[in-house]
Amino acid sequence: MRGRVMAIDYGDARTGVAFSDLSRTIAGEVFVIAEEDRERLAARIAEEARNRGVSDVALGFPRNMDGTLGPRAQKTEEFAVLLRSHSLNVTLWDERRTTADAERILSERGVRGKKRKSTVDAVAAALILEGYLSKF
Repeated sequence: MRGRVMAIDYGDARTGVAFSDLSRTIAGEVFVIAEEDRERLAARIAEEARNRGVSDVALGFPRNMDGTLGPRAQKTEEFAVLLRSHSLNVTLWDERRTTADAERILSERGVRGKKRKSTVDAVAAALILEGYLSKF
């Protein structure tokens, strides 16, 4: 049996992370890693993946709404290479609208201020994970 899936909403200062359950059907644990150094971030993500039996990583890939790629997409592609150097099986996953949807979800639940800022990336990672799991 294959392992869990990890989804990542990569950011410059905060990165959202979400894990599937063992059956790969629902999102389980979610959290944010506050790390600006991408080498340290990649090592931490690889460690979290090993500790949780992750076999596949869905890395949110930011496309513009018209499907074109911008500077953020290039940074994400470079980060994917770094994650793969840690022996992670990484798939770039279209993340259009995940952050906007995460903001809407938090707003509907009345989450504001610092709490919202600290959780939006984790919610976005959960949305990436749900999208990925729905395709397999």
